[in-house]
Amino acid sequence: MNPNKFKLIECPRDAMQGLHDFVPTELKAEYLNLLLQVGFDTLDFGSFVSPRAIPQMADTAEVLSRLDLTTSSTKLLAIVANIRGVEDAINHEQISYLGFPFSISETFQQRNTNSSISQSLNTVEEMLSLCVKSNKTAVVYLSMGFGNPYGDEWNYEIVEKWADILVNKGVKVLSLADTVGVSTPHKITAILPKLISKFGSTEIGIHLHSTPTDRLEKIEAAYDCGVKRIDSALKGFGGCPMAADDLTGNIATEAVFSFLTSKGEKLNLNMEKWNEAMVLSGKIFG
Repeated sequence: MNPNKFKLIECPRDAMQGLHDFVPTELKAEYLNLLLQVGFDTLDFGSFVSPRAIPQMADTAEVLSRLDLTTSSTKLLAIVANIRGVEDAINHEQISYLGFPFSISETFQQRNTNSSISQSLNTVEEMLSLCVKSNKTAVVYLSMGFGNPYGDEWNYEIVEKWADILVNKGVKVLSLADTVGVSTPHKITAILPKLISKFGSTEIGIHLHSTPTDRLEKIEAAYDCGVKRIDSALKGFGGCPMAADDLTGNIATEAVFSFLTSKGEKLNLNMEKWNEAMVLSGKIFG
């Protein structure tokens, strides 16, 4: 059992998926195997999606076969975008979590999963049923949860409405996702405490994108709200290619480490393996 108070989710899949040059399978596996030794609660390692949409993740099943989980307590999470992806992912016993991006922006849901919000809600329902049957847990990302660049209506009430619908459908892990970096401390503190209070039996997390200049204030705002589940990526690599997001990467994991440590939190991580992963990342990201 992971002794950490915080569930730290490392997201190399999110970091790699938008890279133009294909990262060799062997290098992906070497990098992920290092991260598996750090002590994260969960590793968002790959996705079962169309290789035409995300070519970088076409080798997810092969990468998975090369991962060494024998001495790691870290659980694996794979992203899916439709029922075919769900069916592919649940066939792998090594995977504990299936993540689905559910956007409250109709434009982005179509762009990201080629389906409407209503169709995606049906997908979530079927995914939840299949996860129960296969002893896996669904993680639903409330995508565009802090606003969107498409002009689709957004407000706090819409966020809470969809959170309520998803929880009532049976979602046990809900991560509020800022796909394009528009979250602010004010928005975070206006939304997260209400969701955490209202859905006490649901694990509420954050998956934020940011620039280096504003990431610490976002981490602090989430921390002050009582968030315990935090997604991040080494060096802040990444961004959402389906959103044409060239400006904002992920929250940098080392910034999360630094902030939590400054608050006196014990992370119980293998920093030697983390430093090795930092060095190896240069071969992947340049």
